[in-house]
Amino acid sequence: MKKQRESQCTQKTISLLSPLGTIQVSGCENGVHTIQILMDVAPAERSGEAPLSCVVNDSLAETSPELQRCVEWLQAYFSEPQTTGSLPLPAFHHPALQGDSFTSHVLQVLLRDVTCGKTVSYKRLAEMAGNPRAVRAVGGAMSRNPVPLLIPCHRVISSTGQTGPYINNKGNHLKEWLLTHERQRGED
Repeated sequence: MKKQRESQCTQKTISLLSPLGTIQVSGCENGVHTIQILMDVAPAERSGEAPLSCVVNDSLAETSPELQRCVEWLQAYFSEPQTTGSLPLPAFHHPALQGDSFTSHVLQVLLRDVTCGKTVSYKRLAEMAGNPRAVRAVGGAMSRNPVPLLIPCHRVISSTGQTGPYINNKGNHLKEWLLTHERQRGED
């Protein structure tokens, strides 16, 4: 029954121009399904003076309130990431974030407990999720995160302090950019 209801979603995709390149947000009236960072350009150079922007490429007309909330959250994140902790998150409507799976649990723990400007190791996140031996499974959960940025898998790093992989090892430079962005904006 659940799968049937999900297949009946009428999804809309919104494109945003961000400092990371194009971001596509897909969702329905029930919530956000996915966020994809297309990596079509190199990340913007950081300047401590002017806030960065995230501009909507498409019309927001006939967009669900949840997608609009997601766009507003992303715009706030790129201009002042420290303010996002006080903003409401959109609802999530993706199977990986529903139910009692380990992936869903780990992503919820990450979202709840690792705030902007902070990092956590894969090992520590496994401990926080209640299974200290599940370090590899935590890494797998990060790679299956359907809504990066909203659920901050970029904040999960190796125990040695190295950033580790991001977006299937193709976006490691974006992970470093995001961590620097959060640290720099937090110092302003």
